[in-house]
Amino acid sequence: MTAVLAVRACQPALPDFVVRLLIGFFVCFSTSSMFPQQLEPRAYSPSPVGTSFLAVGFTRSSGGAIFDPTVPVTDVQATLYSSFVGIGRTFGLFGRQSLINAALPYVWGDVSGTVGEQSGSISRSGLAAAHFRFAFNILGSPALKPREFAAAKHDKFILAASLSVDTPTGQYNSAKLINLATNRWAFRPEIGFSKPIKKLNFDLYTAASLFTTNEAYFPGDSTRSQDLLASIQAHLSYTVRRGLWVAFDSTWYGGGAVHLNNGPGKSRQSNTRVGGTLSLPIGKVQSIKVAYSSGVTARAGTAFKTVGVSWQCIRLDRH
Repeated sequence: MTAVLAVRACQPALPDFVVRLLIGFFVCFSTSSMFPQQLEPRAYSPSPVGTSFLAVGFTRSSGGAIFDPTVPVTDVQATLYSSFVGIGRTFGLFGRQSLINAALPYVWGDVSGTVGEQSGSISRSGLAAAHFRFAFNILGSPALKPREFAAAKHDKFILAASLSVDTPTGQYNSAKLINLATNRWAFRPEIGFSKPIKKLNFDLYTAASLFTTNEAYFPGDSTRSQDLLASIQAHLSYTVRRGLWVAFDSTWYGGGAVHLNNGPGKSRQSNTRVGGTLSLPIGKVQSIKVAYSSGVTARAGTAFKTVGVSWQCIRLDRH
């Protein structure tokens, strides 16, 4: 997709270097915290093997970005929209339940801010990085066919691990400072714990996001690297009936200092988000999920309010 760029003057006109400074800092914060900002309750819930998933979703995020006091950028606000299509499938591996899924997002939105008494804004739209995830339930969730799964009890403690990957795909141009993709790989190994207690379910995940270096950072001959970004998620959900549940979600993430041209790290993060998720069944194979989250504390980075709606359909193998 061709990027849409619109810089609007606001008495007086905003110089190019101010736009670059404003957007550069915003992109550093927003893209670095993409992984840990995700809040996903019941990520390791049991499912029969041979289950295929199709999901379509939409999110709206709006809010500001907080910079170090030495950075002369204020009133940074953004409204970003994202739609995605995702597919997934469960299967057995070494006798344990496993899952692989993929998602492709399309993002569009606006960012604005002020440097001194000068204000301006910029817009972008296009494909973001393709996302893949592999999960393996180590304990408490054996690989069961649909009939075996229906007859089994699902009240065991679950220990699981996963690896999420963002690819260096999506809209990126090294001659432009603001891009929807980051031109690098991002990996997030995660360990997850899940324990059902009657109608309650408690989830706890701990992860570390690692990033390769962008060797073609603006204006094309610079490098941008980032330190490890640690995160912890906790979720408490309550099942009203099969397919209908509600969850309280929370996450903390910190670290992720950015280095330009191997210079000293800047803008180390330490942020907290909370939110909620509601899952509504539609018949036997479809569901609608509504989620909301908001930044509570932010040392540096984005403090977005995010609302999302997704539709999911499943198909079980007959065997």
